[in-house]
Amino acid sequence: MLGRLTIRARITIGSVLVAAVIFAIAMMAAHAQVVSILLAADATLARADLDSYALEVVANPSGLVDDSGKGLLVSIRDPSGQVKLDTLPRHIHRVVEHRDGRNETFSSGEDGTAFVVVGRLVKTTTGEWSLWAARSTASSLLAMRSLDIAFVLGGIVLLVAFGFASWLLASAALRPVRRMRQKAESLGMDPTSVLPVARAKDELSELAMTLNAFLGRVRASSAREKQVVSDAAHELRTPLSALKTQLELAHDDFDDAAALAAQVIAAERSVARLSSLATNLLELSRLDAQAVPVRPCSADDLVSELMGCIDRARLIGLANDAEVGFTVSLVSPVDDRARFAISGENFARLADNLLANSVAVISPGGSVDADLTEEPGKIVLRVTDSGPGMDETFLPHAFDRFSRADNSRTASTGGSGLGLALVRAITLAANGTVQVQNTGGGLVATVSIPKM
Repeated sequence: MLGRLTIRARITIGSVLVAAVIFAIAMMAAHAQVVSILLAADATLARADLDSYALEVVANPSGLVDDSGKGLLVSIRDPSGQVKLDTLPRHIHRVVEHRDGRNETFSSGEDGTAFVVVGRLVKTTTGEWSLWAARSTASSLLAMRSLDIAFVLGGIVLLVAFGFASWLLASAALRPVRRMRQKAESLGMDPTSVLPVARAKDELSELAMTLNAFLGRVRASSAREKQVVSDAAHELRTPLSALKTQLELAHDDFDDAAALAAQVIAAERSVARLSSLATNLLELSRLDAQAVPVRPCSADDLVSELMGCIDRARLIGLANDAEVGFTVSLVSPVDDRARFAISGENFARLADNLLANSVAVISPGGSVDADLTEEPGKIVLRVTDSGPGMDETFLPHAFDRFSRADNSRTASTGGSGLGLALVRAITLAANGTVQVQNTGGGLVATVSIPKM
């Protein structure tokens, strides 16, 4: 039922209910306290009624007790048990007639009337006198009833006022939420707008800042996706256009077997480029979606994968008619039980891209050095080539998707600019780090993979 109400209504109802409980407890405590005070006052008056009689029996222990028309409710009994004066109601007389007037106080009631009864024992030369006095509590009860009515009416007025104040305060507190909702309705029309942040450093301000940060990340992600789609379309257009042209030329060379074979070989290269681009895009999307499960590997497994990558890189060098010298430096694992947060397949893909990037750009007779070292808490792969390096201004963008430096590292290869982006994505998925830097005569790429 409450779930269908607005937050403001729920806050108001909850506040009123809590206040009602507090008021009820406070009124019951006040009622008990006032009753105690009124009973104590009646008892004090009853004791005062006995003072004059106590003085009289002390002064004249053998004489008669004079009522003198005081109209008080008392009972006086001499040491022999003879009642000298008794104006108590009958039901109270039955209670005290066989009791000594000890210093005590009690309540007694019958037929809807209530009395406070006090007793006193007075010592004289003739013995101990028992004195009793009673006071009706009717006036106190009447005053208490009036006070209870005042408590109830006052509590109702306070609850109404408290509920109204809670409604106003809840409205004021939720006003920033209303502004945020109104602003959120226009976010789609203005790509630069954000949710308003109140000046007060409260929970709503923190919520607005958190939502604005989330909105910024969503917009940045959307912008990256649009850019990736645009770049992918541009990258696909070039090999597709080349493939279309090559097929058209092949139609014209049906009568020339050698020319037709050349066009088919060129078309195969375009298809291979398209396949590589599509594969890299698919792998990047899988890594972005964190859909690739982590299957940790030992250092020995990573060494085996790296040796297979070296063999494939040699074949790429031979296919490009480039005599590339490979140097492999491996350090035996310190801890055979250590496992690293990367699968063998992903490590092979990472190393393949780094080695292929180096092989594709070095000059004939160049060299590539692959160094796999186990360090405290991680394993480090370093791939160093003999050059050329990258422009220093391009290094911060080397891992961006579809980024290519305007120098000899890519001018001759026509790469898609996804290799290093894929390396970074694989490394980040393993909670590792990757960086590239010039060595003066070449480039070194360093990848660190932590232990699990």
